[in-house]
Parts: sequence; C-alpha cells; structure tokens
Amino acid sequence: MNSIMRPLILTNYEHMLILNLIIFDMARPKCKRLVTGLPEANYFKPRGIPLYQLEEIVLTVDEFEAIRLADCEGLYHEEAAEKMGISRQTFGRVIESARKKVAQALTKGKALKIEGGMFQMVAKKRFE
Repeated sequence: MNSIMRPLILTNYEHMLILNLIIFDMARPKCKRLVTGLPEANYFKPRGIPLYQLEEIVLTVDEFEAIRLADCEGLYHEEAAEKMGISRQTFGRVIESARKKVAQALTKGKALKIEGGMFQMVAKKRFE
C-alpha cells in the first residue's frame, strides 16, 4: 500500500500544546464484487488468425458478471448492482468498461481473455 506519513509535530503556542498526529493518506480500499459463477469458456479469439499474431484484451471476472446480469438477464443497473454488492454508480463504471473491451475485441479483431479482478464467489444455497 502506498501511503504518505507526516511526522509527529509538537508545537507550543502560548497556553496550548498542539499535536499533529501521524496521518496516513491512503486510497479507499476496493470492495470485492459478488459473482455467482465463473464463465464456461474464458478465451475467445477470431477464427483463422494464429494466437501469436493477436493482441489480447483482458476482461475481468466482475466485468463479465456485469455483462451477464445487464445484457443476458436484462436486469436494470440498480438490481444488478445489488446482486453484485456494489453501488449503482460503480456498476455503471464496471459495465461501461466491460462493454468497451468487448467492442474493441469484436471491431479490431483482438482476442478476449476473461480472468482476474476483485471478486468473491457467492455461496449458492442447496436444498436437499
């Protein structure tokens, strides 16, 4: 984690003792996005072009889940965000990034690899 520490400074100002404590300037930690499952296939490429000639675009698992919820299941952003455990605004940014990557892969003939990202698998309830 990158953080900036300011030193402890003690200052006497007439009748007051002023303390400047150590302050950590850190970014807010990202919360893990909830995902119901991993994709069945995690690599897509244009037909007829050898893999070594292709440029790869990486679509994260949480971006894949956002596309699945919004475009396959047809959920509104608010409902999909709730299922993923994130805010609607965050879902909007995730789905925008995912759609841009898929569009680039399709229009520019690039390979699409699905892997990584900040996600947590949702435990499915099983009835016996």
